Amino acid sequence: MAVKEIKTVDEFENVIAESKLTLVDFYADWCGPCKMIAPVINELAKERSDVNFIKINVDELQDLAQKYGILSIPTLITFQNGNELKRKTGFVPRNEIEQELLS
Repeated sequence: MAVKEIKTVDEFENVIAESKLTLVDFYADWCGPCKMIAPVINELAKERSDVNFIKINVDELQDLAQKYGILSIPTLITFQNGNELKRKTGFVPRNEIEQELLS
């Protein structure tokens, strides 16, 4: 499954409300660490059909970034049933994403 880029707040709310675990990547196009983590997230998305993988451009959806207190990027947050479960900020290696965010 591919990483889905979310373009609206309604679309975001609908995806995170699902019972399926969702990993959200808050990023920006100009962010170096965001560019480094993107291929890792893409690999995981292809391997883990049990998880929704979405990304939010903080420059395009500033209200959403503000609502979730995104002060640094990349920020990865896992949600399930509309509830935030875990959060990591900055570049995170693949094994840490798998162990801490997706377990």
